[in-house]
Amino acid sequence: MAEKRTRTVRAAIATAAAAATLALAAPAQADPFTPTPGADGVGDPLFPTLGNGGYDVRHYDLSFDFTPVTYDFSATMRIRASATQDLSSFNLDVDSLAVDAIEVNGEKARWAIGPGMSGQELTVTPARPLRDRRSFDVEVTYHGNGKTKPIGQPGWRHMSDGGFASAAQASRADTFAPVNDHPSDKATWTFHLTAPKGWTPAANGNLTGRRGGPGAKETWDFSLKSPMAPELLGISVNKQRYVYGRGPHGVRLRHLVPEDQLAKYRPIVEETGGQLAWLEKTLGVRYPFDTYGVQIVRDGYGDALENQTLSLFGPGWFERPTYSTTMVHELTHQWFGDSVTPATWQDAWLNEGPAVYYAAVWADDKGFQPIEEKMRTAYEKLDAVRKTDGPPGKPTGLGGFTIYDGAAVSLYALHQQIGKGQFDAVMKAWLTEHRHGNASTEDFIANAVEVTGDASVGTFLRHWLFDLDNPPMPGHPDWGGAR
Repeated sequence: MAEKRTRTVRAAIATAAAAATLALAAPAQADPFTPTPGADGVGDPLFPTLGNGGYDVRHYDLSFDFTPVTYDFSATMRIRASATQDLSSFNLDVDSLAVDAIEVNGEKARWAIGPGMSGQELTVTPARPLRDRRSFDVEVTYHGNGKTKPIGQPGWRHMSDGGFASAAQASRADTFAPVNDHPSDKATWTFHLTAPKGWTPAANGNLTGRRGGPGAKETWDFSLKSPMAPELLGISVNKQRYVYGRGPHGVRLRHLVPEDQLAKYRPIVEETGGQLAWLEKTLGVRYPFDTYGVQIVRDGYGDALENQTLSLFGPGWFERPTYSTTMVHELTHQWFGDSVTPATWQDAWLNEGPAVYYAAVWADDKGFQPIEEKMRTAYEKLDAVRKTDGPPGKPTGLGGFTIYDGAAVSLYALHQQIGKGQFDAVMKAWLTEHRHGNASTEDFIANAVEVTGDASVGTFLRHWLFDLDNPPMPGHPDWGGAR
């Protein structure tokens, strides 16, 4: 019996071993491939249909051939992206662009343009579905005219010389090119801008070369190696001239001014190096990119905008004696908004609050206006605005007093509550931790609590950012506007 049992056990062991060997030799069961369409929006709290789901853009390469005066253009956008799901189709944001052809991974794709909430939706169906976590390439050839009335808000700014500049915030990059038009999807960029000789193109990043184009044209190449949200697109073709310089620790400065107004604007743009040095010292963080510049247009634009590495200004700002405050505001955005970009548009106070706040510190330093005076005035107005436009951390719309001055007042309150040393540490950690990324209001609150080691700072910030009534201002019990 013992011998029989031994043979039986040995046979069982051999059978199990054989089965294990077969199991190891058999191929592992493949993950199911179930391609479905990508979402036509990212679910932003303020603008649910902005952007698109199902992929993450890694790089944009835009070739753009512009004809001044007529405003006709032809272009090709090449996109390198990674799928975040199995995709049967995906969307890009466009507005008033005439699409000629689309390829995905070198194969012709089917496409259709339909209505969107802020522009149009370009739905692309590849010849072969795309697998999750795999990279893919898209090439869109298209044309248009820069004076075509868009479905959404215009991104084009037309100059009297027949040129243009882009002002794409918040969702107007799609009037120039097919993009994933939401700040949560940042990517690196290259640009190839073609224009007739005698016209000067400009774009975000560094000019890397010039070459002959078709006919009497030239192509100017630019490279932006740090990731950028589409809304910060800064391209132009004008009768303009470059002015070069060096900022702190060798930062390349390149500015653009109307070619016939060099004497007027050169002294102004050359103030930028000092402003950079002041902000680096104030923030305790180096400028986050390798180049910066101020672009002043001759006309056709009246605002100021923080296009990444190349802030755009209308000429009217420079008729004011305090113009440098606006220059510092847009420069501050290179840290707050361009390098550290909000996760959603409802987090936009993280852009505008610091820009208003540090511009106010500058204005105080230069004797333009005491910061306490500015903050008190804003504080007393904010109480009513909270009830109509929402509090700074939860605005009902994009823009307006609450996310600008209201957010700056909230930062001033934090400074008053925790003191200058800890406030500076909170802001420095914020910029360092989230450099070239996206972050939210909740991330900012968590950062402040971590840096100070004080959980009550989180409660303090929540009241300031989310309450419908002004909290009392620390250190200023006499300030009105609180309930």
